Amino acid sequence: MKKIYGILLAIFFIGLVTLPSVDVTAGNKDRSGQAGASELLINPWARSSGWGGVGTSCTQGLEGLFTNIAGTAFVTGTEIIFSYTNWLSGSGVSLYSFGLSQKLGKNSGVLTASFMSMNFGEIDITTVNSPEGGLGTFKPNYLNISLGYAKAFSNSIYGGLNVKIISESISDASALGIAIDAGIQYVTGEKEQIKFGVALKNVGPPMKFSGDGLSFRGVIPGHGNDNDLFTVEQRSADFELPATLRIGASYDFHIGDLNTITLAGNFNSNSFTKDQFILGLEYNLKYYLGLRVGYTYQDGMFSSNMEDRGTVFTGPSAGVTVSVPFNKEKMTGMTIDYSFRATNPYAGVHTIGLKLNF
Repeated sequence: MKKIYGILLAIFFIGLVTLPSVDVTAGNKDRSGQAGASELLINPWARSSGWGGVGTSCTQGLEGLFTNIAGTAFVTGTEIIFSYTNWLSGSGVSLYSFGLSQKLGKNSGVLTASFMSMNFGEIDITTVNSPEGGLGTFKPNYLNISLGYAKAFSNSIYGGLNVKIISESISDASALGIAIDAGIQYVTGEKEQIKFGVALKNVGPPMKFSGDGLSFRGVIPGHGNDNDLFTVEQRSADFELPATLRIGASYDFHIGDLNTITLAGNFNSNSFTKDQFILGLEYNLKYYLGLRVGYTYQDGMFSSNMEDRGTVFTGPSAGVTVSVPFNKEKMTGMTIDYSFRATNPYAGVHTIGLKLNF
């Protein structure tokens, strides 16, 4: 067991020391647009997105599926979350998410399963001969299914692994892939107020589209009758997954027995987009109320030109949590979370979630 602790600590401190030595402020803009499955970069959960997903070090519970899978190790019983996101309000795109975490035993870890589905609405079918449509509609379908396991290796070290199945499809073409997340959290301090976290996300083999949409019927050269028709299938290029390395730290300021203020920072090293720095502040009134704000910065963020900014997001985010405890000692209850992420263009991203602990 001590060997496991040593390996986890080594991974954490190597990442913490070596990654900032890279030129992180320039990002990876030369590779922008070369990756696919960008929905893996979307945080579908209301509570953690309210302060920009800064909780790599301190997210505890099912929402650790996005920020750091190690955080799911803190689930003490059963946790269920239903979440709805109005993505880029005005675009007509929405996300539906569901997650379930279950403590397997006193020292057996936590198993977590979830799915996220993106709804793009109905799109008109068009062809070269019918560019105006009138041929019916189709619905693109993006679906991510996750299965994760996390465990407390000691009172200070928590680790986890998450496997994701990625499905993207339209009416006549589809792609299927798999990705892995791994992460650790380290908790220390007299009141466990100091936390560090490292997470590696979206690591997996390239994906590739296939299906009837990549084929057409042609005529053998030199022949002109229908008996000489044959089917040609075009080759689809592979595309990489948007791998990300997240490093974070946080500190809890306890004010009396009821109030806690958490200051958190995060660095995201993205393989195919600009690197990000996130700063977040959260206030919690015991079990009952939570308020949080965050700001995400990347190179060009203050530019009014979205091409220079490199993202539709403008930086600020905010969220609120209202909880109704059923049993304070067993930490059971119902929680409603809401978050807003500012964008330009569109009218922001709104997410609302319902969480049940029992």
